[in-house]
Amino acid sequence: MISNISKRYARAFFDIASEQKQIEQYYNELNQFASIVSQNKSLSDFLANPVFEQASKKGVVENVIAKLKLSGMTISFLRLLVDKKRIDILNDIVICYRQLMDEALKKVRVNVKTAYTLSNEMRSFISSSLEKTMGKKVEMTVEEDPSLLGGVVIGVGDTLYDGSIKNQLNNMRNLLGEAR
Repeated sequence: MISNISKRYARAFFDIASEQKQIEQYYNELNQFASIVSQNKSLSDFLANPVFEQASKKGVVENVIAKLKLSGMTISFLRLLVDKKRIDILNDIVICYRQLMDEALKKVRVNVKTAYTLSNEMRSFISSSLEKTMGKKVEMTVEEDPSLLGGVVIGVGDTLYDGSIKNQLNNMRNLLGEAR
């Protein structure tokens, strides 16, 4: 569950990004920093641990910032998170920010699972069909899952469209079980 605090910080940073017309740039910078922190377990644990002094955390964050090309606004925001002892919720803030950004840009993220590799033509067909249906730009990620046996499973937000053979077989099994 994402806290209201994460949502407030994300909203505040997003509002600034909107005013400056830098929505995607600020997201990319924030996500870049968050990725570095989440990929390094010891760094992540250090920043989340309240035992360590704020000055030490700030110094580490400054060292990471120095290695990246971030805008002044993103740097200020990251410093604010350290000062307010909120750097540990950075991943939640990034998730909230991305939702706000997608909403503003009329974009939807779609996860497609298939049993086999999709051709470029099929990827384009699925993407354009979803764009027509939803009236939004689709950003699609495709995963292969041989356990599906065939067909496709499409996840859009909290909605799952399951057209896999595995699901159809399970439905048939349930229907036959009820008929006995």
